[in-house]
Amino acid sequence: MKKEILDLRVKSVEKMAGRYSLLKLTHDNQLPEMLPGQFVEVRVDDSPSTFLRRPISINFVDRENNELWLLVAAIGDGTRHIAALKPGDTLNCVLPLGNGFTMPTDKAQRVLLVGGGVGVAPLLYMGAEMKEKGIEPTFLLGARSAGDLLETELFERYGRVCITTEDGSRGERGFVTNHTVLGEPFDMIATCGPKPMMMAVARYAYKAGVECEASLENMMACGLGACLCCVEKTTEGNICVCKEGPVLNIKKLLWHL
Repeated sequence: MKKEILDLRVKSVEKMAGRYSLLKLTHDNQLPEMLPGQFVEVRVDDSPSTFLRRPISINFVDRENNELWLLVAAIGDGTRHIAALKPGDTLNCVLPLGNGFTMPTDKAQRVLLVGGGVGVAPLLYMGAEMKEKGIEPTFLLGARSAGDLLETELFERYGRVCITTEDGSRGERGFVTNHTVLGEPFDMIATCGPKPMMMAVARYAYKAGVECEASLENMMACGLGACLCCVEKTTEGNICVCKEGPVLNIKKLLWHL
């Protein structure tokens, strides 16, 4: 898939729960094709401490309005600068990067999409693409509390939404792997979020014999496999997550060993 460097125009910035912001970006020309699970590398301007681009998952692609959505967690100086952008500002992005999730093709497949924190971002786009193909997913979303949940109303447009919160303020109390929905049979699982959460989901899937893919969030400075910041040990040796991932089948990972 061809990669492009584009100056995208900020259409809107929506402040969400806590430190999160939703940026909707557009371009005068048609945006390139992008797949669920791929990401963009964003240049951070006017930040004296941020020299490298920041990788951000593709949250959603609105083809009708020619928009790319990025869900940004303002954690460090770089992401704080990105979240502080205003409508009309320009954001330089390299896109699309990496390999996306394997999309189900059989309408009879039962698919579970598991996300936590800002890791829910790529699952919204995946769910929308599945719904368009006539496949309705089940979402399992986890957060510390109800106030930390993101885009739940949007997820509900595309499938059944199950929720866990650590404090029990919404949905079932506990972690995603404690939710009763895991007692149901699934043919495929896709997950993105904090590494401990993804490892727990991977172990569950491995034991249950369910195909599972995880979107890794290793530090990715270049997005092209050149800087070696994002190397991950796998059953096939070391790989660059930005180039051979970020989505990987858990059978290639060492998490279940």
